[in-house]
Amino acid sequence: MKKSIGFIGGGRVTRILLQAFKNKNAKFSKIVVTDTNADVSGNLKKSFPDIQVDNASVAARQDIVFISLHPPVVMDTLELIKDSINSNTIVISLAPKITITKILSKLNQVKNIARLIPNATSFINEGYNPVCFSSDFTRNEKQQVLDLLRFMGNTFEVPEEKLESYAIMSAMLPTYFWFQWKELMKIGQKIGLSDKESKDSINDTLIASLKLMFKSGLTPQEVMDLIPVKPIGEHEAQITEIYNTKLIGLFEKIKP
Repeated sequence: MKKSIGFIGGGRVTRILLQAFKNKNAKFSKIVVTDTNADVSGNLKKSFPDIQVDNASVAARQDIVFISLHPPVVMDTLELIKDSINSNTIVISLAPKITITKILSKLNQVKNIARLIPNATSFINEGYNPVCFSSDFTRNEKQQVLDLLRFMGNTFEVPEEKLESYAIMSAMLPTYFWFQWKELMKIGQKIGLSDKESKDSINDTLIASLKLMFKSGLTPQEVMDLIPVKPIGEHEAQITEIYNTKLIGLFEKIKP
């Protein structure tokens, strides 16, 4: 029997997951989405006409409920919907920082709670999605959740204490580079390449460079020594400092 899905929150992550399901033609008995902002849920309905937009209590009564909210509002929202969620519901939180223990403090009737760190790359079904489970999950129940989440890409079980590390090293990782690639595309056109030539050059070289760094068997230093000229080498120390200051600082903020 097909499961029903509820989303508490209709923002970016919900859109990503809905797109992943749509790409794979995933079938559910229904998908119900709720959001406090009518414009957000309305725009989502335009993109995914088959979803049902309803209030939070209706979304919370589905078989599998995704808590798709920012950490500061999760606990208050759980308080509002706790009476609508039954003991057989599978609850999947998509927020960092809020632990399974904290979720159970509001939803003490629910035995199956999972936490997932979602990825933007799930939009094209190529996410890198670590998930953890509460202790009461049976093997079959875990497999049901993993089968569902694999519509989004590579999904794998990890200890809960590693989720926020993956948030830094996977979920947010594209943002450290996307703006650079965008600027490089512009530079490529300024120095004589077409838009397509610039994009293809960056795309193909980046893919090969990743393989060289992580699959060649060379050490990072040996890889970096393959190119003697480093046009922005004089700024590497500054960039390294930015990474360490910003990312470790952010990790300290989002860890439970």
